[in-house]
Amino acid sequence: MKKELFWLIILSSLLVLIIPWSLDHWQKGKISTKDISIRVLMADGKVSSMPLEGYLVGVVAAEMPAEFELEALKAQAIAARTYAVKQYSKRGSADKGYDVDTTVKTQAWLSNSELRNKWGLLNYFRYRSKLEKAVQETRGLVLVANGDYIDAFYHSSSGRKPTERSEDVWGSPRSYLQNVSSGETNPDRYVETLKFSREDIIKKMGITNLSHPLLSGDFSIVSRTAAGRAKTVKLLGKVYEATQLRGLLGLPSTDIEGVVQGDYLIITAYGKGHAVGMSQWGANDLARQKMNSQEILYHFYPGTKIMQVKIN
Repeated sequence: MKKELFWLIILSSLLVLIIPWSLDHWQKGKISTKDISIRVLMADGKVSSMPLEGYLVGVVAAEMPAEFELEALKAQAIAARTYAVKQYSKRGSADKGYDVDTTVKTQAWLSNSELRNKWGLLNYFRYRSKLEKAVQETRGLVLVANGDYIDAFYHSSSGRKPTERSEDVWGSPRSYLQNVSSGETNPDRYVETLKFSREDIIKKMGITNLSHPLLSGDFSIVSRTAAGRAKTVKLLGKVYEATQLRGLLGLPSTDIEGVVQGDYLIITAYGKGHAVGMSQWGANDLARQKMNSQEILYHFYPGTKIMQVKIN
């Protein structure tokens, strides 16, 4: 009787440990990354299939400077793999016939010939070897949270402010896309001043009934995000979402200051990109401070875990 009770206690303890572990590891039918072929929509409209890990070399090359620290490049590879696998996993539901394209609408990607033109023949082999190393040393690793692949958004530079919460930019919250420090050591790396005439604004904003010259009160920031960037902006009497204004005027970011001077609207923008998720320059600066790729990713995507890819 004592022996049976002993084994019953052992079995109960194992169940307590194994069940949460299984849930946490979101057991789906496992497929190795070597079995994943990503369908890429090329600029000419044709779809090309390529192995996931080979595809990622072209993504990391397009999305992050090859001169960056290896640990930053590894963090980029994991984020890019997460995005690609999440797109791959959506096959079967309104399948478009491809998973990603070669632009920043999904993830930028460059072919070998484009990389040779970008880097020159002497640097091509050195840089490609470095990027292959970043991809191979993270082979199959993805970011997950709440039993699914995360939306591993990333951007060039957060500039002088923390990263943004996803709900402040796109309206939909993600527990792992929060305000965190940018990690950047040079907050003024990207500062750009743009000058718009009255005619520029009419054309870019699609305004047809502007009869008066620009006035000092024609531009103002109405509300700000928790991180301090513009959230809504009033221009010529109409309130716009800052993300919408950024697209219409071609602004590099929504961390902006504006003033009307004479016949021109002068806007100064800080940082580059939507500011959600990983700052690529921040990742490189953190890598210079000896943080590894896992530490970098856990900084920018709090509450996530790095695991081996699993596909239904």
